[in-house]
Amino acid sequence: MDMAKISAFFRNVSSLGLGAPLVIVMILAMIILPLPPFLLDLFFTFNIAFSLIILLVVLYTMKPLEFAVFPTIILVSTLLRLALNVASTRVVLLKGHEGGDAAGKVIEAFGSFVIGGNFAVGLVVFAILVVINFVVVTKGAGRVAEVGARFTLDAMPGKQMAIDADLNSGLITQEQAKARREEIAAEADFYGSMDGASKFVRGDAIAGIIILFVNVIGGLAIGVGQHDMSFADAGEVYVLLTIGDGLVAQIPALLLSTASAIVVTRVRGSDQNVGNQVASQLFDDPKVLLITAAVMGMLGIIPGMPNMVFILLSAMLLAAAWMIRQRHQKEAVERDRVDALPSEQGPPEIKELGWDDVQPVDMIGLEVGYRLIPLVDKNQGGQLMSRIKGVRKKLSQELGFLIPSVHIRDNLDLAPTQYRISLQGVTVGEAEIFPDLELAINPGQVFGELSGQPCKDPAFGLDAVWIDPSLKDHAQTLGYTVVDPSTVVATHLSHLLQEHAYELFGYEEAQQILDNLAKVAPKLVEDLVPKTLPLGVVVKVLQNLLQEGIPIRDIRTIAETLAEYGAKSQDPDMLTSAVRAALGRSIVHEINGVEPELAVMTLDPELERILQQSLQTATEGGAGLEPGLAEQMLKSLEETVQRIEMEGKPAVLLVSSYVRPWLARFVRHSIPGLHVLAYNEIPQDKQIRVISTVGQQAQSVEEAQ
Repeated sequence: MDMAKISAFFRNVSSLGLGAPLVIVMILAMIILPLPPFLLDLFFTFNIAFSLIILLVVLYTMKPLEFAVFPTIILVSTLLRLALNVASTRVVLLKGHEGGDAAGKVIEAFGSFVIGGNFAVGLVVFAILVVINFVVVTKGAGRVAEVGARFTLDAMPGKQMAIDADLNSGLITQEQAKARREEIAAEADFYGSMDGASKFVRGDAIAGIIILFVNVIGGLAIGVGQHDMSFADAGEVYVLLTIGDGLVAQIPALLLSTASAIVVTRVRGSDQNVGNQVASQLFDDPKVLLITAAVMGMLGIIPGMPNMVFILLSAMLLAAAWMIRQRHQKEAVERDRVDALPSEQGPPEIKELGWDDVQPVDMIGLEVGYRLIPLVDKNQGGQLMSRIKGVRKKLSQELGFLIPSVHIRDNLDLAPTQYRISLQGVTVGEAEIFPDLELAINPGQVFGELSGQPCKDPAFGLDAVWIDPSLKDHAQTLGYTVVDPSTVVATHLSHLLQEHAYELFGYEEAQQILDNLAKVAPKLVEDLVPKTLPLGVVVKVLQNLLQEGIPIRDIRTIAETLAEYGAKSQDPDMLTSAVRAALGRSIVHEINGVEPELAVMTLDPELERILQQSLQTATEGGAGLEPGLAEQMLKSLEETVQRIEMEGKPAVLLVSSYVRPWLARFVRHSIPGLHVLAYNEIPQDKQIRVISTVGQQAQSVEEAQ
């Protein structure tokens, strides 16, 4: 059979999913059927090679989940090793009296060459290997896996909240959020499986000890009782073979235990394998090697010490330190050369001033202090640029128009860790962040305190603490939402852009929306602008909708409504009310979802009549609403809204369409969580339940005045 046929055979086995069943059948065959010495040698050699492969795969993986099948492999390799012990025990006890190679060349080599043919030395070596494997490596790895599994499960709620926060702020998509949730679940499953798999390794070590004693006692009994051998001869033959068998099994077991310990003790979240981590973290500072070389050199010149060994090691450490120092100097020179490239081009030519030098103000600007520059520099691993693009994409899809680009620049007038967000050249938000720390935000209910620098979340004003990144898992376990500095800036920017979206919308954006609508409804756009309404009125209506938090994605419904009511009136406020009524279903759905019933507050009929009269007199040049009445009504609304929100329900105030625009502007900044709707904005299939009526106290104030 040539190699091509063999390769095709293994491909067919793999494609049919027969690999694992064949391994199980092979293990059962080794337990039940007697194996010739040659096959034992082959399987023992394969067992050692398989353990080395597992260890090397562990060393070269970047993170544990890249080798998620490891717990299953531990079980299979343990069963394979135990099956080999059963098969080798059968051969040793049946044919051990025939000579040292009766159980195979591998067992003979480990019994004679490795321990020099001395069974006392073999027992000592075997005992040491068992102690190393069972007491040191396996026990420690099992404890680390147990703690890792517990902390991973405890941290899952906080990690899920962090994913939800990134998704809500537009930093990730639904697919990315789903992938990250699956990764968190897989990580918890992996460490839980590793906790159980460590018990397999521990049981294997105990089984190795028991098998050794059973084989020694059984071999002595068979040699003396059945083959008429002297006790000394039987001991020499059977004990040597048993110890060789034990060493052949213990060495792969030690390799597998070491691999398990490396998997559970390595640092999570690193993009380097174990070898690179050791090289970069242990041997990166030449000062450490220089001090060590000096200590070794001083020990080497002490009389009576092995001078040559210490001096040789000191010289090697000095050479290594010199090479590392040279490498660092070369990297520094290279960085300086790259930084100096722009200056080598000479001073720029001074040109005559022109209108191109008069730059317009940025629609959206982000200024950062010099310590925050790495956050926006992709060459230094900064993620802020990509996250800002994610924010713009999410808001553009939600609001219905393209959010302008964000102009980012450094500002030496700011504090090193401060940033400032501006809209049309005017500052709308600023805060201070710490690029080396992470922000733990209190979402409202946490189970402990964190040590760090207390502050307020820049976006929503929640209590927060700047903590060291090493405390992230602990903070998530306590219920905090932990985000990195880039996420803090991106979330703050997203909140401000959504709040000021109407200021970013202008004539160009409106024309772009109408041009896109004209591709599918050309007649509608042609009749709307400029036949029915000028573009300025359409812009004002769309700005009103955005200011009231209503997306303009459904531009077709908006345009049809404007075309219908534009022939009757060109007042932007009246047209906005008409468009809101047309979009009533989506407005209510945004507030209450698919619930069939909507709980609302209403104004007392007498108070609503007073408001209508006040608005009419204000229109006619009168005094408008009494200050005392306005203050009392606002206080009553605040108390009612707080009570409703404590029950976990949306606060909705239902009023007449005439009062709604003024009342919405009146409570917009004082009670931001209150939704003011008109009666004609409620869909016909939606049930209304009045849960509170506001107005009696306010009326008493009016009557007293």
